[in-house]
Amino acid sequence: MKNVNWVNKRGRPRTSLKVRKIMNCLCSSEQILMDEIIPSPESLATKDYTASVHSSQAGKAGLKPDTGNIEEAESSLRESGCLNYEEARALLGRYEYQKGNIEAALHVFEGIDIASVTPKLKIALAERVKTQKRRSQSFSTPPMSINAASLLLEAVFLKAKSLQALQRYKEASQSCTVVLDILESSFPAGFPETFGSDCKLQDTLSNAVELLPELCKLADAPREAIMSYRRALLHPWKLEIQATARIQKEFAIFLLYSGGESCPPNLRSQMDGSFVPRNNIEEAILLLMILLKKISLQRIEWDPSILDHLSYALSISGGLKALANKVEELLPRTIDRQEMYLILALCYYGEEDDFAALDLLRKLFSTEDHTCVPGLLLASKLCAEIPDCANEGIIYAHTAIGIEQERCSQLMGVANCVLGLSLSAHSRAMATDSERVKIQSEALKSFESAGKLTKMSDANVIYHLCLENAEQRKLDAAVHYAKWLLKLEGGCTLKGWMLLARVLSAQKRFMDAETVINVALDQSGKWDHGELLRTKAKLQIALDQVKNAIETYTQLLAILQVKRKSFRLGENLKEFGDHCRTLELEIWLDLASIYINLSQWRDAEMCLSKTEAICSYSARRSYTAGLLNQSKGLYKAALRDYWNALAVNPSHVPSLVSTAVTLRKIGKQSPAIIRSLLTEALRLDRMNASAWYNLGLLYKEEGLGSALEAADCFEAAILLEETEPVEPFR
Repeated sequence: MKNVNWVNKRGRPRTSLKVRKIMNCLCSSEQILMDEIIPSPESLATKDYTASVHSSQAGKAGLKPDTGNIEEAESSLRESGCLNYEEARALLGRYEYQKGNIEAALHVFEGIDIASVTPKLKIALAERVKTQKRRSQSFSTPPMSINAASLLLEAVFLKAKSLQALQRYKEASQSCTVVLDILESSFPAGFPETFGSDCKLQDTLSNAVELLPELCKLADAPREAIMSYRRALLHPWKLEIQATARIQKEFAIFLLYSGGESCPPNLRSQMDGSFVPRNNIEEAILLLMILLKKISLQRIEWDPSILDHLSYALSISGGLKALANKVEELLPRTIDRQEMYLILALCYYGEEDDFAALDLLRKLFSTEDHTCVPGLLLASKLCAEIPDCANEGIIYAHTAIGIEQERCSQLMGVANCVLGLSLSAHSRAMATDSERVKIQSEALKSFESAGKLTKMSDANVIYHLCLENAEQRKLDAAVHYAKWLLKLEGGCTLKGWMLLARVLSAQKRFMDAETVINVALDQSGKWDHGELLRTKAKLQIALDQVKNAIETYTQLLAILQVKRKSFRLGENLKEFGDHCRTLELEIWLDLASIYINLSQWRDAEMCLSKTEAICSYSARRSYTAGLLNQSKGLYKAALRDYWNALAVNPSHVPSLVSTAVTLRKIGKQSPAIIRSLLTEALRLDRMNASAWYNLGLLYKEEGLGSALEAADCFEAAILLEETEPVEPFR
């Protein structure tokens, strides 16, 4: 019988004839010489899988048989002069898969006994590596050619893809693992660079490395997914840089949002002193920073989502300054200039560097059109928090409102809210009461407009609406909004409970306020009890329950001590430590004030001695020491303490008032100096009843010409004292 002609008139193989030869070959489990294959009209899918008439539709549209690959495989298989059973199944399975016959392809692939072929595959691959190293032909004949090994490994990979299409994810991951196990054991030092470009092993390897983690996630095996990601990145597979970048990005996303905490990587190969991530967030940040570095070096293309994920990761871990540094490292034109300035401003704002954030936004507005609404809103909010910048914040807020007019009601609500914040801050700097009342009214209207635009569903808007009503002493409205805030948040935040308790205390409903605090204590964790217990103690003092208040403060000190020991070995201790020290300082000073009022000076001195180790340079500490000396009749020593407090903080209102009172009692200073101290205190805090009262006494002592001013001061003091909360609203 004549040999079959492998090339047609145009010099291209006749694929249909070859495929029929392979199908006929599969009817026997013996090897058949290529020249002896007889064409058969039947296909393997028909002979071995007649029951499967409904093939999967996945991937059917637009898919055509890759005849070039079949020709390439057959050409390589003819190197050994034969085509065995497994190789023929691999070839036909690929043909069926490329046609979209997923179920038929899987049936063909399942006929391959990969366990028996695996030793031959490993030997063939290992021999190829040895041959390439010696750069000479080996005298030992490998059990199969490198192209046959490539075909079989591709068949195992396509089997995994077929199982994935049929949603059999666990089996698919097992099949994919087989490919990587064989290649990893054959190439422990990574894929050889000396392999020919015509070999498809590299493509199969790259595809399998990327597919395995996805299959593990689909199989609901997060631990295996993380192990497969780390295996893909730590083993020297010598993948293309784009493939590695895709794996790093997907791994970082999985670490950030999977919802579970994985074990940290065991990187024994790391050098001493190198960084090893301790948790999911740190590992994700490391991966995303590596990707940003590749972008900066122009090794991969710019992907905005990388910066988005890194921003989220660093913001929840307190690394906003690191994020700012990474953004500044990006090359020009990589990121939009407006977006870059906004991200940097948010980073500095998160790090409490308000001036740097505002300067960045000012620079943006000086060179760009004022159309960046988020930037305008942030600038307005910053100005509201920076003294003497509130008027500038009003301008930014009005600009944002003008841009968003009749476009987005939700954003308009936010714009009106920040306008209210700027107006409220501006009103506190007004010199006359008439101007202050006018601007306060505008601020309240802005907050009310924000509430309407957001349909009373924005907790931040409701909070500021309540706060503004409370500061304007519209206490009934403030109670209404505070209760609405608690309902809206479900009582899950402490600031709503605290604000309601303070408003109730301003109404002199101390028992109701204490009940609110007790409910908040029941619904919050033990570590969140600090501010709540301190407020409770002040309410107990207002109820003349001094002994109960001291017990509450003692309980709070015990909680702080336990909390400090529990978190001593934790992370990010600086912020936590600062908060604990500040709260402990305030508690000892509160106790000292209680003992001063009880004339228990020895106990007060002991409490003050406790504060020296915490913070010796504190305005309130010096002020409390002044109160102690003043209660003893040591006015000169008290005056020295008050001056020390003002040296630390010139805006400390209680020290300004007490200094004026002490000077008036000593009687060696002119009334003008005393009046300047009291007016400065009222400029800083118009709601300070003590300042109004002492200013009224000063006017009264000056004679009948100031009687009207004195009466006005006394009236203001009485009204403010009747509505004074146990703690400031803000």
